[in-house]
Amino acid sequence: MADEGTTDPSSDVHVTGDTRNNRQKASGKGQQLSPGKGINENSQTSEPSHLLLKTPKGMRDIGPAQAWQRKRVFHVITECFERHGAQPLDTPVCERREIMAGKYGEEAKLIYNLEDQGGEALSLRYDLTVPFARYLGQNKIQAMTRYQIAKVYRRDNPSITKGRFREFYQCDIDFAGKFDLMMADAECLEILCEILDAIKLPHKFSIKINHRSVLNGLFQVAGVQSDKFKPICSAIDKLDKMSWDEVKKEMCIEKGLPDQTADIIGGYVSKAGDLNLIDELLNSELGRSDDARKGLNELKTLFRFAEHMGIDNYLSFDMSLARGLDYYTGLIFEAVVSEDVDVGSIAAGGRYDNLVSSLLENPNFHVPCVGLSIGIERLFAILESQQADSTNLTESQVHCCIGSIGKEMSAYRLKITSDLRRNGIRVKNLLKESVKPLVLYQTCEKENVPFAIFFGPEDVRNKQVCLKTLSTRQDEKVPLDDLAEQLKGKLGFV
Repeated sequence: MADEGTTDPSSDVHVTGDTRNNRQKASGKGQQLSPGKGINENSQTSEPSHLLLKTPKGMRDIGPAQAWQRKRVFHVITECFERHGAQPLDTPVCERREIMAGKYGEEAKLIYNLEDQGGEALSLRYDLTVPFARYLGQNKIQAMTRYQIAKVYRRDNPSITKGRFREFYQCDIDFAGKFDLMMADAECLEILCEILDAIKLPHKFSIKINHRSVLNGLFQVAGVQSDKFKPICSAIDKLDKMSWDEVKKEMCIEKGLPDQTADIIGGYVSKAGDLNLIDELLNSELGRSDDARKGLNELKTLFRFAEHMGIDNYLSFDMSLARGLDYYTGLIFEAVVSEDVDVGSIAAGGRYDNLVSSLLENPNFHVPCVGLSIGIERLFAILESQQADSTNLTESQVHCCIGSIGKEMSAYRLKITSDLRRNGIRVKNLLKESVKPLVLYQTCEKENVPFAIFFGPEDVRNKQVCLKTLSTRQDEKVPLDDLAEQLKGKLGFV
């Protein structure tokens, strides 16, 4: 991912008040400005400034229709996380800069650093994993399953169509503690499959898996010096965006890897498959590496668990998967959709057993962790591009609109509205004394509301209302006492 650096004015958050004052003094314009005023360089008189009303680069407003779709998906994710025993956690939007240092490899250039605030160097959080590890270490917690849904920030090169932003939500679940081999790892993959199935993406998805120990063993076999493991891993991580020739060029020219060594790596990272490939590699030269053999055997265990969970058909062992973040120590994985959708990975995660102890600088406080992060913006990019929407009426923003015509009907309408809302039905009351039927129905169609309720003085005398189903244009008279139950039935309430 490209770092735009100082060439991108929209990402410059380092300008301090002193710097601004110095610039003003240097240009002879150090006067105090009142809000909304600027200085004309020629006349030195105040003139109204023209505000550019736009969102910051790589950030966007979320309108009501999109926000409702997000609410639905967040609900699906939250329900799944809690079903697996996770507890909610919230952490600050920024962290002390030294806590984030050295955790993200080459991606560290994308961190948003803030101005000095009272002697603390702070940065906006890059992900939710390091803040979670900080929370565990700070509170001396050695076992916890937590989830968090919150915004993170990256000075990335934005692409709205690909779901790449500078401010975006991540949905994380992490298992911290000492569990038996690959059991928590397998549960992370099960959670991911459950969520992607429930969201009903318009494309098939698959989950690429690999293991950091396998990569370390590969580098050993290829003859990579140990101090180059992480830089070479970061280069391999770009294979989903760059060709092998481009990646090889980076490894050899920029990172000093011998050409022959790069070719050995290239022969392995082109491989992908299932248990058969794992067995093949165990019997190859790679299998003679202790690190590689450990990782391959753990992946065999993972495949066995996945088969019992019924998710093994989603998994693909992919040697090109590297995950460039420095804190991963074991399993790594990414979820992707079919090749004709160019949004990159839609979820990712892995095992990071040493992050908490490294923050504490205490190797004896060992808290193994494995986690999953869902890239919600990329999911929405797919859903919005396909104009996918829920057909479940219980998930409509508003279930029904209500209107009436005639004098002194509004009080009666308020009574009906309150009763329906107490029954869990979302009702929009058109807040006028008298509402013509055409206005009511046009409002329903404009706002995609499935039902309309209308009545007049005669309906009140008969203790009934007119219920219109917008999809069929069917009208029916419904007794007032039965209205809530009939609507709940039509909406599919359990």
